[in-house]
Amino acid sequence: MAIEAVPRAAAGSPSGPDTHGLERVLELMAHDHLETAPAGQIGTAMELMVMHAEFPCLGAKSVFRRESATHLVLDDIDDPSTPQTLLEHLADFAERTSDSEDFRSFMVTFRGPVPASEADFEAALYRVLQGMHDSDDERWAPGVAADPADPHFAFSAGGHAYFVVGMHPAASRVARRAPLPTLVFNPHDQFERLREDGRFEGLRETIRRRDTDLQGSVNPMAADHGDASEALQYSGRQHDPGWQPPLDIHDG
Repeated sequence: MAIEAVPRAAAGSPSGPDTHGLERVLELMAHDHLETAPAGQIGTAMELMVMHAEFPCLGAKSVFRRESATHLVLDDIDDPSTPQTLLEHLADFAERTSDSEDFRSFMVTFRGPVPASEADFEAALYRVLQGMHDSDDERWAPGVAADPADPHFAFSAGGHAYFVVGMHPAASRVARRAPLPTLVFNPHDQFERLREDGRFEGLRETIRRRDTDLQGSVNPMAADHGDASEALQYSGRQHDPGWQPPLDIHDG
């Protein structure tokens, strides 16, 4: 089920942003049995998280504020049909939003399985991305590298480049601690447009400062495109130097 323009969260919700800190909101959500909830309730929970005053990513807030999030809810991240389903929905997303100058994101939330650790979630994330690549008939997106170890790498789906953000309840970073496993596909072109407009650096520094305010330190995996492979950031798990993203890219 796809949810367009995720409905606004109700004011005064018991786990709403005006009542508790972000970590407490996420703890309360963990007891809401969202894995069996209707898709609309899952969408509202995600919005409550992102629109919380302490949530650091201003780009994500803009997506919800402008109702430019496309949100898909699926049952099982490990279902064999998941990669093809995501390719089809991303193709529709790209066609509908390619001319938009607003922040926009494609989000998919899975009812399960809920990972027990960051390593479990990372393995599931890369199984999905590998399956999407294996099923993708389009050439790699222009302007970004296809080698996951390359500092200019970005994930390609349907010929479009995306920065992937993984979120799940077991994440060590609070900003990645979504109530259910979630993948966010952010089109790369919107970041390039920010750079061209001279707004990227200021936005990046504000987000990193807000993340430090939330957790006491900046995300150790944070890096700019061109300095290190962005695949290091996809799952939210901290990696030692020399770690290689488990993606087998066969472009061409």
